[in-house]
Formats: sequence, structure tokens, C-alpha cells
Amino acid sequence: MRSRRQYKSLTARLRERGSVSLEAAVVMPALLALLWLGMQGALMYQGRTTALAAAQEGARVAAGENGTASAGIAAAEDLADAATLGLRGTQVDGSRSATEASVTVRLHIASVVPGWDPWITQSASMPVERITG
Repeated sequence: MRSRRQYKSLTARLRERGSVSLEAAVVMPALLALLWLGMQGALMYQGRTTALAAAQEGARVAAGENGTASAGIAAAEDLADAATLGLRGTQVDGSRSATEASVTVRLHIASVVPGWDPWITQSASMPVERITG
């Protein structure tokens, strides 16, 4: 015959039956959401870094002594195309005046969130090189 203590222990175990499955059902979606959020953050960081590097390169080329806005745009497009793993839809715009050259790069980044279509825009400006003296 079972003692009163063994009976209480058995009923406590029966009441907790399935609690691990319930805990996993609650924790796993939160853990996966956190994982996806981290992946999306990494994709956005990569897109921002690529767009900024391309804009800076385009502005540097356009600001050269013999540079043009179209040369800066071409340089930015080349750098963005070479470094766009997971990025698509590159749009580059640039201008050059007598004193300043600027380039703006807009990239469409991949998304792990369904229905979200993120774009990253970065700009860079530099003074135009002039010979003085």
C-alpha cells in the first residue's frame, strides 16, 4: 500500500504532466521572432554600409579635378553592384556643382518579415578639387 507522501508526489507529477510542451509552445515563437529580428537587423546594417560606401565612392570620383557627375554615378553603381549580396534595385542619383559633388544611393534590401519592403538611402557630399595658386 502506498503511503500518503507517495500519493501526494504522484498526484503532483500528474498535474504537471504536459507543462514542458506548453512552455515550449510559448517560448519557441518568441525565440524565433528574436532570431528573425536579429537577421533583419544584420541585413539592414549590411545594406546601409553598402549604400554609404557606394555613395562615398561616387562622391569621391565626382569631386575629382576632372570628375563628372556621371562618372560618380557610374562608380557608385559599380561598387553597389559588386557588394550587393542579398540587395537589389539599386538607384543612384548624383550632381556636381562648381564647389560640391554629391551622390545618393538607394538600395532595396531583402526582408525576412513577410509583406515588408525596406529601402535604405544614403548620401555623401564632397568639395570639388580645385587647383589654386
